[in-house]
Amino acid sequence: MRVLALETSSEYCSVALWQDGEVVSRCEPVGQKHSERLMPMIDELLQATGHRLQAMNAIAFGMGPGSFTGVRIACGVAQGLALGANLPVVGVCTLEALAEASGHDKVIAVLDARMSEIYHAAYERQGDDWIAVSAPCLCKPADAPVVAGAGWFAAGSGFAVNSEALQARYAGQLLGVDGTVVPQAAAIAAIGARRLARGEGMDASQALPLYLRDKVALTTAERDENRK
Repeated sequence: MRVLALETSSEYCSVALWQDGEVVSRCEPVGQKHSERLMPMIDELLQATGHRLQAMNAIAFGMGPGSFTGVRIACGVAQGLALGANLPVVGVCTLEALAEASGHDKVIAVLDARMSEIYHAAYERQGDDWIAVSAPCLCKPADAPVVAGAGWFAAGSGFAVNSEALQARYAGQLLGVDGTVVPQAAAIAAIGARRLARGEGMDASQALPLYLRDKVALTTAERDENRK
């Protein structure tokens, strides 16, 4: 089985090809140039692995949360490629991808959402699957959902930007923190392949991003309030 994966929800752009348990990936820091680099990176990956798009069994994509523009790019490109090649798609939450990439079995995944907020979820591994102990949400760092017990690993940019508040929120519960972990296509591909094997692929027309937030900017009054 082969799965092509795309991830553009952060300042990084990454693509990956999963084939029978082996993953080949490419990742670049591109800032806001995802739309310029994504298709060339896909072409480069397919050429390097000797495969055509039509040889894939599905296309997986990082569905968010994350950068509004980036999430839309991954969803739109995955949808367009899948429709053209008559392939199913698999949307994967970027927070779950953080958990997958962390190398741990109990993960609090947090991405910086800007505007003094975070995207948050907590996962535990059960076999090959991730179980959401706390579902993806948007919240203030000080109001991050409570999780039970110790032994949690903290991953994602939310911990880099809001370390003091989150360390206080989870005092005594964390075994480690890595604020440098970002969602990447290799993790999207691995999760997507497992879901596809369970028959969870969907028609490309049903591909949708996961935003969690409708509002993308603060008013002047709101910015002043956050500085207090």
